[in-house]
Formats: sequence, structure tokens, C-alpha cells
Amino acid sequence: MPTPHPATTTAHSAGSSRRRPRYRGGMISVSCCRVAVLASLLAAAAVTAFLTVSLPSSPSVSTMEHTEAGSLPPPHPALATASPPSPLPSPSPSLPTPATLAPPPPSSTRPRKREPSYWRMAPDDALRYAKKEIMAAEPVVDDVDLHAPLFKNVSQFKRSYELMERILKVYIYQDGRRPIFHTPPLSGIYASEGWFMKLLKESQRFVVADAARAHLFYLPYSSQQLRLSRLYVPNSHNLRPLSVYLRNFVKGLAAKYPFWNRTRGADHFIVACHDWGPYTTTAHRDLRKNSIKALCNADSSEGIFVPGKDVSLPETTIRTPKRPLRYVGGLPVSRRRILAFFAGNVHGRVRPILLQHWGDGQDDDMRVYALLPGRVSRTMDYIQHMKNSRFCLCPMGYEVNSPRIVEALYYECVPVIIADNFVLPFSDVLDWTAFSVVVAEKDIPDLKKILQRISLRRYLAMHGCVKRLQRHFLWHERPVRYDLFHMILHSIWLSRVNHV
Repeated sequence: MPTPHPATTTAHSAGSSRRRPRYRGGMISVSCCRVAVLASLLAAAAVTAFLTVSLPSSPSVSTMEHTEAGSLPPPHPALATASPPSPLPSPSPSLPTPATLAPPPPSSTRPRKREPSYWRMAPDDALRYAKKEIMAAEPVVDDVDLHAPLFKNVSQFKRSYELMERILKVYIYQDGRRPIFHTPPLSGIYASEGWFMKLLKESQRFVVADAARAHLFYLPYSSQQLRLSRLYVPNSHNLRPLSVYLRNFVKGLAAKYPFWNRTRGADHFIVACHDWGPYTTTAHRDLRKNSIKALCNADSSEGIFVPGKDVSLPETTIRTPKRPLRYVGGLPVSRRRILAFFAGNVHGRVRPILLQHWGDGQDDDMRVYALLPGRVSRTMDYIQHMKNSRFCLCPMGYEVNSPRIVEALYYECVPVIIADNFVLPFSDVLDWTAFSVVVAEKDIPDLKKILQRISLRRYLAMHGCVKRLQRHFLWHERPVRYDLFHMILHSIWLSRVNHV
């Protein structure tokens, strides 16, 4: 055999000398893999321990209870779609007993059942469904939009309001001769009927063109415009021509459309703020007895306004229609130096008695005037008096209603209402004892004592409620939730729901 070439021998020797380092590299790789596996196991153990310590103990108890009952345990919190419950403030290392478990979440955080397709329901079926839902309303806790002490039942009010937003559709008749119809007055003390008409006509949420889908039907007339028409003979005090005119209008609708005759007007409504509003309905029996009447003159003693069916409409004074909120606001309690204030025309049965006992500067705490004297108004005008007074007296005039009630709310003054038989605005939902004082007419001689008996603590609570209530009595060019437009519409809606 030939002798190997020196180069080949050298290469082989060199190759042999490099085998050992390659073998050592393989051992190092295996060791690294083992270390990596061990690190992975340690990391997995650490994650498991972290999850075990971090998760609250209550799900473990819940899982045991479900397992003992024979049902499947709940899914792992990391896989659940809902957020896991918050851990207890001081988790105990031992298994907690049922007495130490966190209480269930409030009903306001519970998932609500799926709402039905209201637009597929017949109008009356949707109203019956709403009635059941309102009666079974879940309790409301700490709602940021609604101050519970203002309401008789804030839970039912909120549920009713939500359903109104989702369900209610109103059909507005286009019939009627202007300006008695479709011409809303937007200023003065009867502006409520005009602002409601204007804002409802502009509403895209509530107004529907298809009358078959409507839950309510609106007769868009103005009691103020009807009074100013040629139908009324000045100083005659004969309102019969006005009621006959409205009666003939309703008869024309009943002959032209099928909607009135289906319910004899029970799903129709009017909104009238003039003192004569109730009397314009008396010539038509069904309009008077069946239809929903939203009236400023909400007198329960005359047999026209029906408490529980009809709606007490707030009487608002609008001085500048382009800026309806111009004068809203008041002074803090510490700067209100006057106990009670009133100034106005002396007419009706109550105001002469009020002036007799408290007028003409008889008591410096009780600022009661007929028309505000010039010597007084030069230093403090009417609005400034209301903003500087703790209580604002709101006696009835010719009728039970008074615009001073809403004025008092605007200027953050607790209203004192003196008008027997007056059904207070939104009394279907609002608790007026929380933010007002109602004084019987016979108690006018004791008025100052009644007001002085109200403790400072009680007054501060009432004043705070007045400030929170204010938003529910404000007009806006573009309506906002829970404002005066929506509150009026809600009371009309709720009346229909309760009587469907």
C-alpha cells in the first residue's frame, strides 16, 4: 500500500484533533436545552402561582358550590367575556365562608334583558308592554342624571322615560286655520303651550308621518291665540264661542279620519296654558272627558281637570324667546337676606288676604307688595328680590296657577304655594315636599311662623333640591334629556300608558 501523502496525513490529524471540541459543543447544547426546559417549567409554575394568588377567593367557593350541586363550574375568569369581580380589600389566605363573600353587584350593573322590536308591535300592545315594564322597574342606585329625592319613585320614572324614548310616536294633525292652529306664542306668561308646540313639530325622534304607527295624536291649537281671535267679544266673559269652535274642529277630524273614533279621543291630547284653556273643551263631551289635557290651570275642583289623567302644565314666563335661559340662576343661601317675597297684581281671592296680613311693609322679613314700588325697585328689581329671598310666595290669582312657581325655581328660591285645589306640575312623578312649601289659604295669617319653623338644615336640603330640579323646568332651543319639553311629553305619555 502506498504511503499516504503528507498533506493528507496532516489533514487527517488535524481533523482528528478537532473532533473533541465538536463533541464538547454538543454536550453544551444539550445542557442549554435542559436549562431552557427547566426555566420554562419554573416560569409556568410562577405564572400559575401568580394567578392563584391574584384571583379572588370567591370564584373558588362559587366553583365548589356549583360542583357540589352537580352543575358545571363557571369558566375561568381569563376566558370569560365579562370582567372578573374585583378582589376583596384584604384577601384571606384561608378559604372564606359565605358570610365573608362580597355582596352581589347592584341591579343597575346587571345585564338587562334584550329589548323587543317595538316598531313591530301594534301601538296599544307596545303601551301595554311598557306598562308592565314600568311596574317591574329595577331599582336605580346613584344615577348621575337623576336626583332621587326629587321623585316619588325614581326607578319607575327612569324606566318610563327610557321606554318613551324608544317607543313613543306622535302624529300631529295638519288641519286647522292659522293663527289659532300651528302658530305657537313663544313669549309671555303663556309661552309653555307655544314652546311645546314648536319643539314637538321640530322633533325627528317622536313625530311620525304615518298615523297608523302613532301612540298619541296632537291637536296643535293655542288657547292664547284662540282668546285673541275675533271669536271672543272683549269684556263679554262669554267663552261659549271658543269652545264651540274647538268642538267643530274635533268633529271635522272625526269625520275626516278614523283615529278619533277608535278611542273616542282617549289617545288624543291638547296643550293649553291660558287660564281659559279648560273652558275651551267643555262643548265637546269626549274632548272634555276622554282626551288628555295638559293645562296650566290645573284646578281639581271644577270637574274639568281630571287628576291622574290630565297633566298639570308648568306656566313659564319667557321674556326673550331667543334667550329663554337669560336670567336663570340665584345667590347662595348665605346671601339671601329676605325671608319671603311677593309682588304682583292684587286679584282673585287669595292675594287680598295676603296683602292684608303682610303687605305695605308691616314686617321687614316679609317683603309683600302689590306692584313693586318705584322707591324699592330702584335699589332692587323684581328678579333681584327673588334671587335675594329664601322663600318666594306664589299665591293664586284669578286661577290656581301662577308663573311665580317656575320663576322661583329659575332663581333658586324655594316656592311657597298658596292655592287650594291646585294640582302641582308633574305631581305624577315629582315629590313636591322635597323642594317646596304648600300653605293652605286659611293659614295665611300664620305664614311667617310656618316658614320660621323650617330648620336651617331642612332649608338647605330644600334649596339644594331646587337647584337640582331646575334642569327639569328649562326650555332649550334644542331639547336635552329630562328638560321641560321632555318632562311635559313624558307626563302625557305616562297618562296614556296608565289608561291604555
